[in-house]
Amino acid sequence: MQAIETIQLGKTYPSGKEAVRGLNLSLPEGEVFGFLGPNGAGKTTAVKLLTGLLAPTTGQSRVMGLNPAQEVEQVHALSGVVTEHAQMYDHLSGMDNLCFYGEVFGLTREDSRQRAEELLRHLQLKDAESGKLATYSTGMRQRLSLARALMHRPRMLFLDEPTSGLDPQSAQQVNGMIRHLAREEGTTVFLCTHQLRYAQEICTRYGLISHGQLLIEGTLDSLRDKVLPCLTVRIQASKPPEGMDIQAAEDGMYEIKVSAEQDIPVLVRGIVRAGGDVYQVAQEKPSLEDIYFALTSGEVQPE
Repeated sequence: MQAIETIQLGKTYPSGKEAVRGLNLSLPEGEVFGFLGPNGAGKTTAVKLLTGLLAPTTGQSRVMGLNPAQEVEQVHALSGVVTEHAQMYDHLSGMDNLCFYGEVFGLTREDSRQRAEELLRHLQLKDAESGKLATYSTGMRQRLSLARALMHRPRMLFLDEPTSGLDPQSAQQVNGMIRHLAREEGTTVFLCTHQLRYAQEICTRYGLISHGQLLIEGTLDSLRDKVLPCLTVRIQASKPPEGMDIQAAEDGMYEIKVSAEQDIPVLVRGIVRAGGDVYQVAQEKPSLEDIYFALTSGEVQPE
């Protein structure tokens, strides 16, 4: 069973704005899926459709085999949701907040406390468990929001900019928890962000969205093969390679586009045979940013 399946899923608001258009997506369980695009691209609307907070205008979707538009309570029972701005009770302590939400999700009081202690320890919040939420920093609130979403051990976790506004240490703790959930507990993570470099570090699959339309979906290697299959080779040599389209870079380096890794040894041997010396060779594969901008600029079309 797929964790998420959508068929021509779309949402048009009463204002006429088409926020999501014909979304077709099939996501296996256990993936950390990066749903990537700028603010206003349709990411949050898609999450609201998948969690039953909005009814689709067109198409349909399934979350763990359930239809969010018709089985919203069941979808919520197996899902956790973390928005960019954590909303909890300021007058309660961190522990009391988690226990409250644990009981809302059907856990006993004892099980709620045990689960809360486990999550507070994992997210480095144990020392602050008795403090009122109003005294928490932004990073602490965001980590507690993640803990709240995980109280009932959800099979699906929806995250909207989970590290927004966090300091590096807090972001590292959140990222560590996300990796643990996917690798050790089999949780499927649907992560919305406009931070492409961040997503490249933590996600296993990606979907790039622009103006409500999914541009491409897959692993990073598959996206490279479809959009920017060439490699950039940076080489420092006593003379430039002959008969190749090269660009001079800083620090005496040259940049050359090649179609595959197998071309790099051929390139180096050619320089040496021509009497040149090679001091440094490095390859640079296209990043998610490179792929996204190539698609949105219209420079290339996915194969």
